[in-house]
Amino acid sequence: MPTYRTPDVYVEEIQTFPPSVAEVGTSIPAFIGWTEKATKATANDLLLKPTKVYSLKEYEGLFGYPAAPDIPVTVTEAGGVISAATVAPPTTWYLLYYAVKMFFDNGGAQCYVVSVGTYSPTPATSTFTLTGDASTSPVTGYGLQDGLDALSLEDEPTLVVIPEAVNMSSGDYTTLVQAVLAQCNRLRDRFAIFDIHGGGTSLDSAGLTANRGYFGNNFLKYGAAYYPFVKTAFNHYVSESEGNVKVALNGGSAAGLDTFKSTNTNVYNQVKQALKDHYITMPPSAAVAGIYAATDSARGVWKAPANMSLADVIEPVVKLDNLKQDDFNVDATTGKSINAVRAFAGKGTLVWGARTLAGNDNEWRYVNVRRFFSVVEESIKKSTYWAVFEPNDANTWVKVRGMIENYLTDKWREGALAGATPKDAFFVKCGLGSTMNPQDILEGRLNVEIGMAVVRPAEFIVLKFSHKLQTS
Repeated sequence: MPTYRTPDVYVEEIQTFPPSVAEVGTSIPAFIGWTEKATKATANDLLLKPTKVYSLKEYEGLFGYPAAPDIPVTVTEAGGVISAATVAPPTTWYLLYYAVKMFFDNGGAQCYVVSVGTYSPTPATSTFTLTGDASTSPVTGYGLQDGLDALSLEDEPTLVVIPEAVNMSSGDYTTLVQAVLAQCNRLRDRFAIFDIHGGGTSLDSAGLTANRGYFGNNFLKYGAAYYPFVKTAFNHYVSESEGNVKVALNGGSAAGLDTFKSTNTNVYNQVKQALKDHYITMPPSAAVAGIYAATDSARGVWKAPANMSLADVIEPVVKLDNLKQDDFNVDATTGKSINAVRAFAGKGTLVWGARTLAGNDNEWRYVNVRRFFSVVEESIKKSTYWAVFEPNDANTWVKVRGMIENYLTDKWREGALAGATPKDAFFVKCGLGSTMNPQDILEGRLNVEIGMAVVRPAEFIVLKFSHKLQTS
């Protein structure tokens, strides 16, 4: 109590409510890659600066549109009749624009974008580097590792997605994905969604083994990998001027599609129609990030982000069945699981797996368990800062314990924790003789122990049938 010396009427406000835990965001991915531009006020002022966006429209204003590579089209026409309009689809090197669109279309609400450079006119595998120097190479800018390093300074992102990593050499891909896992482990507040290198082709046993090797053996609980790539509903990008569609009529020199708009409307219309029959192939990570966000919003981070259909997806580029998925889901040799994206008749294309890369780890096997722990850890950590330098006595211990118990009780009521009562679902210990000894008190340590029975997904539904003898 304060010491009063002057006669007067004094008012004191008594704190009766305990402190509470404010839960952090759960599904805010950070996309790292190349963009058309990275400009807010001056040219390239957003290069290597994590920027939060809330819609594709906002992304377009800051980072531009997809790359517009030349699309060759050959047309055969005789007597005003077109017998053939053949499109040679270009390689889609730059994927970030489509990735962000897929994220929002699949349920995402907000994300960070880290632009590491602008489009090169002649992209190749060597363009997608780990590091770079924008001062000497302003076209290609930095590298994906540089973007990852910049992201480490941001506190809010909870997911890391790098769709263009699949364009790198296998050696650079290995370095990058292991660096992502290391960052997730160091910061403990984010989770990585990976695409399989070479995921656009059918992988045999050797290909699977090689891909599992890329991830190394450390911090596997902080990431999940998805296979195969998917055929999207996106057509190849035609620029506003339509000049990137190069039409060769009857073996002549190629000219931009825009030149036919007024001179030969028949050719123009046929080419436009032919372009609609060709679709872009994408790695699935961005769509999966949207599924994470949609699941977190509708159910909670504790619900496994699986058995959900993907928007903007026509089909996987590689068809999988149960026999093939056996080798992806469970691997006795390395213990690293790869989640499948599968097409089911009448259901569409579904995420059909919910395991982390640590697929044989009983503690961290499932994506939702790892992410739920991360959210609880980060939320409680940030909400406990008030206790720093408070007296390390029973009053503080009771407040800390009560704050955490109230939060976890709410999680239990939501269905995140398993148990008939809160006592069965979790425990919180804090006190002298329980989590601390006199030496801890002398050294200024306040130890809190928290245990949670997080719900786990029913991955294998087993229905057992048998004959029953007639009894009447």
